[in-house]
Amino acid sequence: MTVFHFTGIKGSGMSSLAQILFDAGEQVQGSDVDKYFFTEQPLRERNIPIFTFNADNIKEGMTVIAGNAFPDDHPELVRAREIGVEIIRYHKFLGEYIGNYISIAITGAHGKTSTTGLMAHVVGGYKPTSYLIGDGTGAGQKNADFFVMEACEYRRHFLAYNPDYAVMTNIDFDHPDYFANIEDVYSAFQSLALQVKKAIIACGDDEQLQRIQAKVPVVYYGFGAENDFEARNVEKTTEGTKFDVFVRNEFYSTFFIPLFGDHAVLNTLAVITLCEYEGISPDIIQERLHTYKGVKRRFTETDIGDNVLIDDYAHHPTEIRATIQSARQKFPDRELVAIFQPHTFTRTQAFLQDFADSLSLADTAYLCDIFGSARETQGALSIHDLASLIEGSAVITTEGIDILTKHKGAVFLFMGAGDVHKFQDAFENVLKNNETA
Repeated sequence: MTVFHFTGIKGSGMSSLAQILFDAGEQVQGSDVDKYFFTEQPLRERNIPIFTFNADNIKEGMTVIAGNAFPDDHPELVRAREIGVEIIRYHKFLGEYIGNYISIAITGAHGKTSTTGLMAHVVGGYKPTSYLIGDGTGAGQKNADFFVMEACEYRRHFLAYNPDYAVMTNIDFDHPDYFANIEDVYSAFQSLALQVKKAIIACGDDEQLQRIQAKVPVVYYGFGAENDFEARNVEKTTEGTKFDVFVRNEFYSTFFIPLFGDHAVLNTLAVITLCEYEGISPDIIQERLHTYKGVKRRFTETDIGDNVLIDDYAHHPTEIRATIQSARQKFPDRELVAIFQPHTFTRTQAFLQDFADSLSLADTAYLCDIFGSARETQGALSIHDLASLIEGSAVITTEGIDILTKHKGAVFLFMGAGDVHKFQDAFENVLKNNETA
């Protein structure tokens, strides 16, 4: 039995895949930098060995799965080639692996992770389901019928997949360090569409997705009357959202979700559409929707005293708007305080005014220094360029986090794709110390 060694095992997709293989009975280990990431917690719980990067980790008889972030001259990959060990890139391995199942690839500029988590939970109530979620969560079933996976458009990595189904939530311009413009993004999704084997489930409210051409049926969902699956009579409360689903203008069923915001309705519609296509009954769908607990870093709530802290991965203006809309629905009478850490200089530069407009929807906005990446550690602008566009905003540091305490009984939205959690951690410590003082 081969040992699967993951070079870069703490990456969100890599961690999830390692969990899947381990759960399916394979021998798994991996290596990464000696720094804690939340994606490693499920690996630790399974006692999967994690080493620091070292060429000596590579032994004969292994199969090395290499994270996409690591170049061919990485010491572990060099050693693997020297001793004849097979190296396979993460997305290529995954593309081959899903051939054993009814595969459901979920992609889109926004909503991938939330929709993947919801899809895996609902379909898993029908038949055994393995899943890979981009929040670092994965699970493998030895007798799985379905494989639900998040498929990222960045660098066109999702073109390594030929899924049975593709769920496309939206097409938006993101990753300006790679994509040239919206047309470039569209072309990537169009290429994927031609690789799908059974059907495409697409949001018909998205004007870009309306243009998708495919060799298989394209089934549209959304709020618009022209969609195949349409949400009507939406009722929003502080407990969640209720709505009717009509399939080609015929009433299908009424659903309730313990989720908030229009985007949550759309994500759920995508799941309902896929389930109807696979013959999963509305009763099973509703039962599973009721028990859904969400995914990591997507509107994750922590209560301390009368303060609500929400951790969210929102790092694009569209996502910030969705997060604030969700908070307004659930906490209509509370002050909303946004604490935002931009992710990458290129994205901040490309959407500077859009970021300002979306953050202005909160009652108050605080900004953290721009989080760079391995690809770009500096840029032509600073966080103060964004702050100057948002009235009443302020730039904060972890050391000065106690400024937030002047907002009593507020809802604090910590948003970003970098390490914004350290600001939340610092604020939690201040609140807890104040409670015990």
